[in-house]
Amino acid sequence: MHRAETTVAPTTVPPPAPYVSLVAVAVGPQVVVYDRPAESAPNRSFPNPWSVDPHRPAAQSEQVFLVEERRPDGWVRVLLPVRPNGSSGWVRATNVSIRSVTYAVKVSLRARQITVLDRGAVLYQGRVAVGKPSTPTPTGRYYVRVLMKAPNPGGAYGPYAYGLSSHSDALSTFNGGDAEIGLHGNDNASVLGTAVSHGCIRMDNAEITKLAALLPLGTPVDIVA
Repeated sequence: MHRAETTVAPTTVPPPAPYVSLVAVAVGPQVVVYDRPAESAPNRSFPNPWSVDPHRPAAQSEQVFLVEERRPDGWVRVLLPVRPNGSSGWVRATNVSIRSVTYAVKVSLRARQITVLDRGAVLYQGRVAVGKPSTPTPTGRYYVRVLMKAPNPGGAYGPYAYGLSSHSDALSTFNGGDAEIGLHGNDNASVLGTAVSHGCIRMDNAEITKLAALLPLGTPVDIVA
């Protein structure tokens, strides 16, 4: 007599290729987030689209999240753009659509260098300015949440600015916002390679202009010491 074999359903969906990240994109007017799968009530919600600048109602962006885990029972764990940095939550798979991203950004604070990759191959590597000791750039895994074109390309943020899901650990507010960390251009190329910012990452204007045509929302950004 042969003992019957039992098959245990997987608790997670197999991960994609090493260079592929998954992004959850909101499909309705809001995304509700739960602390754990199948809880009776969500603990927070995010509007879709969301207001990038409260002073400019027309400045809006679709709501996206970096996927950390998928389960076959219809739940997706995502990285959240909230404090504290690294917070995550669960959303229903029916509340989002899933996209694949092959781009990735790595920032080394010690080397003051940014590396942009596509499918694991280096597209660009160059110097950046990072946070000064009193307002350091927070390390961790984040993602690109919004892309903004500057009205004045010669201003402090250069021609383009990517808003990340990260927030400053040293500042609670900055310029009327929640002290979100950005990846943006600059108005003084001589600061590249130094630690002078309030936490944001400043890079070459010509290069961020190229990236603005390439990096989709949800692109992972890993910042290491």
